[in-house]
Amino acid sequence: MIRAFDAFSLPVLRWLDPEDAHRLAIQGLRFLPPVKPRTDDPKLAVRAFGLNFPNPIGMAAGFDKSAEVPDALLRLGFGFVEIGSVTPKPQGGNPRPRLFRLERDEAVINRMGFNNDGAEAVLRRLAARAANGGIVGVNVGANKDSPDRVADYVKLIETFAPVASYFTVNVSSPNTPGLRNLQEGALLDDLLGRVIDARERVRQKAGDTPVLLKIAPDLSLAQLDDVVQVARSRRVDGMIVSNTTIARPSTLREEMRAKEQGGLSGRPLFRLSTRMVAETYVRVEGAFPLIGVGGVDSGGAALTKIRAGASLIQLYSSLVYKGLGLVDEIKRDLTSTLLRTGRDSLSEIVGADAATLTAEDWPGM
Repeated sequence: MIRAFDAFSLPVLRWLDPEDAHRLAIQGLRFLPPVKPRTDDPKLAVRAFGLNFPNPIGMAAGFDKSAEVPDALLRLGFGFVEIGSVTPKPQGGNPRPRLFRLERDEAVINRMGFNNDGAEAVLRRLAARAANGGIVGVNVGANKDSPDRVADYVKLIETFAPVASYFTVNVSSPNTPGLRNLQEGALLDDLLGRVIDARERVRQKAGDTPVLLKIAPDLSLAQLDDVVQVARSRRVDGMIVSNTTIARPSTLREEMRAKEQGGLSGRPLFRLSTRMVAETYVRVEGAFPLIGVGGVDSGGAALTKIRAGASLIQLYSSLVYKGLGLVDEIKRDLTSTLLRTGRDSLSEIVGADAATLTAEDWPGM
């Protein structure tokens, strides 16, 4: 079914304006038949953040911003889905056009600006599907015009704790002015302190909801030192490495499109984001697991990300070019790697190449 869907939909969607294509994909998934997904090979199961993931492949935030189709995505074989970014109030985002394909680079540039239906609508949808099970994380962000952005994050933690499998604190989008400043030492410490306090306040009613921090790939290593130190001291449950980059590699072939403002994702982000996974892994020293995201478009890329230090991976932009069949393809490749090497689980190879990667020359951007 997925192969047939890809064969029909990919040419059509690529012909449309990128944002119109995205909207059509969401609508198509809403009408996906409620088929039961194939059971994953037990070797692909991952235990992280106190949660049991049936496989390590997640849909990254940004695709299903307003929680319209999390169950359809789970049925397609994802091990988990992250919705959002969600803001307290509905937000239209930046003016269109704001989403651009770099076809020859298998990349995407976006400057969406946290467009979403707002916390009230998203909460209603997540509450309605709460009995369905599956791991659905909530990526939270601040409204662009908020007078107190930290208060926005706190409010969202309190609002979504009963229905979120985990939270991702997104302070790394390049498309909300000033948001990335919240990655800086004292500001990040205050934010995470208040977020963790909010999680603890609602724990009795909502249970224990893991809190993850999502960072930019454009941090310097000194900045990464500070971020990891704060994350460890505030006892977050994990980190996601990484968001989109504002850098533009000299190797990009779509030179005119590359001049568009916004965050770059897809294949050109792979080397930088993977290096940042390795750098983060060696600094975390096993205190908590990592999710690796950025340029994962094959089983080999997923394996490289895991060996760099990611316990789980996420993808999004590669689906634009490879289709939904990519999820099963990656899972097959990971399973065959485990069988070929005589390993029982992916946890045995997490971080195996981290030290080696951190000794290499910095990837050129």
